[in-house]
Amino acid sequence: MNIVIDVESDTPIFTQLVEQVKQGVATKTLKPGAPLPSIRKLANDLGINPNTVSKAYKLLERDSVITGKGYRGTFIHENALEFCETDLNATALSLMVENVRQLRELGLTDSEIRNAFASAMK
Repeated sequence: MNIVIDVESDTPIFTQLVEQVKQGVATKTLKPGAPLPSIRKLANDLGINPNTVSKAYKLLERDSVITGKGYRGTFIHENALEFCETDLNATALSLMVENVRQLRELGLTDSEIRNAFASAMK
């Protein structure tokens, strides 16, 4: 697996990792069942914080693109190709944009919307 991180990019490093693994699955460079490097090894190879790799792996596992098998390691999920097209962040953004539009139509200010969002997140 050849991952290249652009530290100058506006895209967060964990997002770059997620996108590159999904791209590897989509292009069939990464096949179902293929092992991935451990979090520590990948972090060392890329010269980044292991927490960043861990965050990317958690998101990929949430999206069923990879699967952790305990001490045996992390592998590409058997149905990864089906799930690599899933972008929950885009879905969340779309829903939030629609909700903000509706709240503005009701007459709420951006400040009121931010306060309501902060309350909802608690």
